[in-house]
Amino acid sequence: MILRFVAALVLLYTFGFVAFSVTLPAPAKEVETDAVIVLTGGPGRIARGLEVVGEGQARELFVSGVDPEVKPGEFAAQFDVSARTMDCCVTLGYLAVDTRSNAGEVAQWMEEKEFTSARLVTTDWHMARAYSEVAGVLPPETSLIRDAVPSHPDLQTLFLEYNKLLASEISQGLPV
Repeated sequence: MILRFVAALVLLYTFGFVAFSVTLPAPAKEVETDAVIVLTGGPGRIARGLEVVGEGQARELFVSGVDPEVKPGEFAAQFDVSARTMDCCVTLGYLAVDTRSNAGEVAQWMEEKEFTSARLVTTDWHMARAYSEVAGVLPPETSLIRDAVPSHPDLQTLFLEYNKLLASEISQGLPV
């Protein structure tokens, strides 16, 4: 009886991992939102966020999880952002150190700005957990669009992220 239960859990876990691995999200279609939220940590994320703002699909860009040593001028120089765009449309968030704290930082910024819609930009393999964490702290009426940056993750990256996703989902369901 116990062996069957363990076998069922292993099968469920394996099928879940396969489903997670083969259904990575794609970039979002053209849609306008109040803001674009970028979680640092992977190539192409910030460039995608700047592209969205540049195309007028979002009014402002919030970059969560920026290293405290990075100054706005350095950021602008590295990503070729004009001073005008930095002044009007880009906010750097320095408080987050992981996906869960990204979510808190994003929620605080969205509330301060009184925004009700955003596009979440992160790497495709990170999107499920990032979306779950961010959507979990935003008001239910907030519209959050997934905009995944395509990548070619290896098996180790997928395995680690799937396990982090499971742990995140379990911890979100626990009472505080």
